[in-house]
Amino acid sequence: MHRINREKPYNDLPLLPPAADLETVAVLKAVTRASRALAELKGRTYTLPNPAILLNTIALQEARASSEIENLFTTNDELYRGLSSDDADVSPPTKEVLHYNEALWLGARSLDERPVFSTNLFVEIVRAIKRNNAGIRAQVGTRIQNPDTREIVYTPPEGEDVIREKLANLEAFCNDADDGLDPLVKMAVLHYQFEAIHPFYDGNGRAGRILLILFLRFAGLLDQPVLFLSRYIISRKGEYYRLLREVTENQSWQPWLLYLLEAVRQTAEQTSQRIQDIQALLDTMIAEGKEKFSGRAASKELIELLFQRPYVKIRFVEEAGIAKRVTASRYLHELAEKGFVTPMKVGAEMLFINHRLIDLLGR
Repeated sequence: MHRINREKPYNDLPLLPPAADLETVAVLKAVTRASRALAELKGRTYTLPNPAILLNTIALQEARASSEIENLFTTNDELYRGLSSDDADVSPPTKEVLHYNEALWLGARSLDERPVFSTNLFVEIVRAIKRNNAGIRAQVGTRIQNPDTREIVYTPPEGEDVIREKLANLEAFCNDADDGLDPLVKMAVLHYQFEAIHPFYDGNGRAGRILLILFLRFAGLLDQPVLFLSRYIISRKGEYYRLLREVTENQSWQPWLLYLLEAVRQTAEQTSQRIQDIQALLDTMIAEGKEKFSGRAASKELIELLFQRPYVKIRFVEEAGIAKRVTASRYLHELAEKGFVTPMKVGAEMLFINHRLIDLLGR
């Protein structure tokens, strides 16, 4: 049994790959189930007409859930108003959620341009989350405490050289495509190791959850970064932290791997269903638009925009090239009159809310 002193910096954190047998029979069975669900989700992402619908619906809900784990709370109303409003009108918790969303897509673009998992990528993500010039921890004194009892439950490695050595090893592990490990197993190991290194002063949890998503895309298991595990983790938060500690203290890998693989399976299935529900609602609203409106007031392009930007402004319609400002205003007011959208005055501007989509996302 591998015992550590929780109050002493864990500079002896083992390098990767772990010495344990990771791919047990139980783990490989779980990998098969999760892989099947991921393959269905990967295909489902191509059924929507525009990837921006995923960005501003499913991805934004992940940003919200991931931030809730860090006790940063916002409502769907605040979130979508924030997405459509000036920065000055947005509350600090909502800004944090929007920053998470931006960090996710920044990481995805970075991997498209340079498909390598690296310390620079980790730094880039944390800086986008925190909106500062965060760097690798250099000062001593970081401790992880139980928020209720203030008991120290873990002390991560200390010393910038030590932390960078652990990160370099993590990079090599992530980028080694020839080690024979299933990518889903590697994803779970990557997440544990990143959280155990705890390389930044703040933002490690959110960055670690972004890396889960990005690694699936990096490994080719998804084309769009739309598998978001934070809701599953929130519902089993105590188990999540307990299993991470069990790896640290007892090198108990199988329960942790099974937990995350089940998270992938369940979340992939739920996300496939959510995309199907969004597509069904989109089809319904397009059909209703054809039935209830003449001209372009409820064109397919305009209805799709209501899914890309659930809180839409007149300016967004104009920028999308659908209509000039006066005509765009008339279209949106006509949609409001027929109950397609709900108007809301925010400051000097009018927002038009796709309330049916917002209701669906809140389920």
